[in-house]
Amino acid sequence: MPETKPRDVQVYPIATGTTVLRSRSWTRLRFEIEYALAKGTTANSYIIKGDKIALIDPPGETFTEIFLEALQQRFDVKEIDYVILGHINPNRAATLKALLELAPQITFVCSNPGAKNLRGVLENPELSVMVMRGEETLDLGKGHDLEFIPTPNPRYPDLLCTYDPQTEILYTDKLFAAHICGDQVFDEGWEIFNEDRRYYFDCIIAPHARQVETALDKLSDLSVRMYATGHGALVRYSLIELTEFYRQWCQEQASQETSVALIYASAYGSTATLAQAIARGMTKAGVAVESINCEFAEPEEIRAAVEKASGFIIGSPTLGGHAPTPVQVALGIVLSTATNNKLAGVFGSFGWSGEAVDIIEGKLKDAGYRFGFDTIRVKFKPDDPTLQMCEEAGTDFAQALKKAKKVRTPSQSATTTEQAVGRVVGSLCILTAKQGDISSAMLASWVSQASFNPPGLTIAVAKDRAVESLTHSGSKFALNVLKEGNHIGLMKHFLKPFGPGQNRFDGVASEEGEHGSPVLNDALAYLECSVKNRMEVGDHWLVYATVDNGKVLDAKGITAVHHRKSGNHY
Repeated sequence: MPETKPRDVQVYPIATGTTVLRSRSWTRLRFEIEYALAKGTTANSYIIKGDKIALIDPPGETFTEIFLEALQQRFDVKEIDYVILGHINPNRAATLKALLELAPQITFVCSNPGAKNLRGVLENPELSVMVMRGEETLDLGKGHDLEFIPTPNPRYPDLLCTYDPQTEILYTDKLFAAHICGDQVFDEGWEIFNEDRRYYFDCIIAPHARQVETALDKLSDLSVRMYATGHGALVRYSLIELTEFYRQWCQEQASQETSVALIYASAYGSTATLAQAIARGMTKAGVAVESINCEFAEPEEIRAAVEKASGFIIGSPTLGGHAPTPVQVALGIVLSTATNNKLAGVFGSFGWSGEAVDIIEGKLKDAGYRFGFDTIRVKFKPDDPTLQMCEEAGTDFAQALKKAKKVRTPSQSATTTEQAVGRVVGSLCILTAKQGDISSAMLASWVSQASFNPPGLTIAVAKDRAVESLTHSGSKFALNVLKEGNHIGLMKHFLKPFGPGQNRFDGVASEEGEHGSPVLNDALAYLECSVKNRMEVGDHWLVYATVDNGKVLDAKGITAVHHRKSGNHY
């Protein structure tokens, strides 16, 4: 998708002595590659001006030039005293180095893990750094006496929130954010952001629900009137609602019957990105993930998670031909703790050889563990198809665990109500979608026309379907209606199990539609649609889409219909 607008920086005063600088991109940035939606993003930075000046969370290298230009037009950079960092990653190095050249007097403010990361990222052990552990404050003058709350999780062990009692603004970095670009600074009409906020939570936050719930408890005593987030619109109008949503979503994760211990370390961020995609695949399938960064976890934490979990997955980079020491320690704990009837998985990224993944896989195989997906080996940074494969691998792992649990549960016959629900029939269709290098498809029978003007329809998509991530608002897909008497072959093809990342269209005659999604040559008719919105309905998403164009391919054909005996399964 070409960028419709140039990148820019939106500058806006939000409170006394406080300004936001929103570095905006209308397309997804590469450093957010684990985030599948392509609605753009804002990298929000903040200036607090008292007697001294603090800059909070300067953006990554994508925005370095335009951010510094906007900053220098409105502020004297040489007067900035502090740069407060909610978290540190290598992507911010270029901006931080440029700031230091302009203002060498800057003191960096971050958490203790953040200080270690910062010195490594900037390759400068002599940096002026103030470490905030939760009890210290920073007085900027004019009432801006800042407080700091560490809110670590395995993905961001250095995460630090900043609170300004003067303005009652909480600077939350990753918490309560959303990757979406627009002109709105605040979240007035906040319901329009619900889907994007939920998707952000599912992708970025859900694997760390336990730690996030702890963070919410820490923050609950503060008198807050605004969340100044790291991405997206600032939260002012839905403060109470979004906080409650976060608690509800965290509790949903905690209440899942089945859980997986996802244990990893990441040298340069690529293995962590793979872990995030695998976790997303499991959580969308209704399995809780206990994400553990073994570089920061205590042995007892790893042991407890493995004992409780129904399965475990280990991820590692390769350093010097081996797994890092924290991964080796974690592997030893797993081998001594997990019975070999627990499902296992292995993944990792590497620059050259990748021996660590092979070593871990070999030790688990020798110990008799079954694997929930083929071991994943990724050279250098993962691309979109690789992350799609990882997400699907996570879903397969979750489904295997749930299937094993069902086998041990006595089957029950359908109730009279479920039998009655099963009498609701629907046309048999194949939903196909393609975005960039990612494509997918599914057999759909829960389809109904929903509106005349504009012509629209609804489709129920199970949360654990691979194609689900391609059916968000703004997405496009094709609905291929199957023909009675000619539908069995296509049904069998799209019902068969596909391996993670496997091409669903191999051996199927199709052409690219106007929207780019595959149109099946043997369909009775097809409709090309644009998703307008969707609603969460139990274990499915109800997707409403308008029809942009379509065609009947066989005017004499009859629509194939799906008849069921029960309403508790397809």
